[in-house]
Amino acid sequence: MLLLQMDQVEAPIVDVTHVGALDFTGNGVEAESFKHRVDEIFVQVDKLEQRVNEIEQFYSSASKKQGNASKSGSAVKDKEKHVPSMKKQQQEAALREAAAAKRMQELMRQFGTILRQITQHKWAWPFLQPVDVEGLGLHDYYEVIDKPMDFSTIKNQMEAKDGTGYKNVREICADVRLVFKNAMKYNEERSDVHVMAKTLMAKFEEKWLQLLPKVTEEEKRLEEEEAEAQLNMQLAEEAAHAKMARDLSNELYEVDMHLEELRDMVVQKCRKMSTEEKRKLGVALSRLSPEDLSTALEIVAQSNPGFQATAEEVDLDIDAQTESTLWRLKFFVKDTLEVQAKSSASIGATNNDNTNNHNSGNKNNINNANNKRKREICNAIAKTNKKNKKPAS
Repeated sequence: MLLLQMDQVEAPIVDVTHVGALDFTGNGVEAESFKHRVDEIFVQVDKLEQRVNEIEQFYSSASKKQGNASKSGSAVKDKEKHVPSMKKQQQEAALREAAAAKRMQELMRQFGTILRQITQHKWAWPFLQPVDVEGLGLHDYYEVIDKPMDFSTIKNQMEAKDGTGYKNVREICADVRLVFKNAMKYNEERSDVHVMAKTLMAKFEEKWLQLLPKVTEEEKRLEEEEAEAQLNMQLAEEAAHAKMARDLSNELYEVDMHLEELRDMVVQKCRKMSTEEKRKLGVALSRLSPEDLSTALEIVAQSNPGFQATAEEVDLDIDAQTESTLWRLKFFVKDTLEVQAKSSASIGATNNDNTNNHNSGNKNNINNANNKRKREICNAIAKTNKKNKKPAS
């Protein structure tokens, strides 16, 4: 319940929405300058909001991808000064990939030695070229064998220079095994080709085991390098966004300073509200919805730390309020009652005017949003308690 300490004689409140708070009489240039500075702050705040959203989205995405977000965050804090830039990270990644490709080429060269030993075996001749399906009359070959393979095809893949060749040793190993598995699958177990394939596959596996430790070591190294690269890239991205956050904090500090300057101007320019205006303001406050009234009381509490805005029964002395608080209340009441009036008019419209009402409603929503933004900035400007802030270093 709100108790107003003032004479609340019923009276129209039309004037509450038309009287200006600032006294710029005879100085239109100063008034225009003030408006221009406020508009500049609107633009700057919009840009800052976009950057804040970008930072929030980055950290939100990072927290979902990383289960150890706290560990990563501490790493950024400890190593931020030593984290290479993202451009340098990309350069190092290119060098690392080139070195890994060179090491893999050496492993493939060693594998080529094994392959030559197998293909030079006296029993290797059936597997050197693709199976002559038509010449041998093997009409069901492609029904049994899904992927034909032979050593000439493997050799061509190993020597390919157009990027279609093998990327690592295990791919070659898989195709060599496929040569022998196809032969054993299509030919009966006691046939010569089956026995030859089984024998050569055993010899190949024996030689492959000798090279396997080097392959495993290289794969482990690649995995560790990739994990480290990903971590470094993440640290670089987080360091970049941390810097963005610091810069944003400094810009917000500058906006605060501009708001303080405008606040001082507002306080100096606020003319004294007349007794009649105070009375009409009290009448207007009593017409607010409970939710809007709570917001109005919060405005009062901002300049009166001891004021209990959330108490069940609030005793508000209009005459005891500062001029800036009174004008802030007046602006808030003006915007709120305008919204209420437009809402009532919209509800009373006929169904035939639905389309027009929809378009008008959109305009009203835009105007209401703009009024809200302006009211928020005016509130910040008109606060009577200064904040002691320091820019982020």
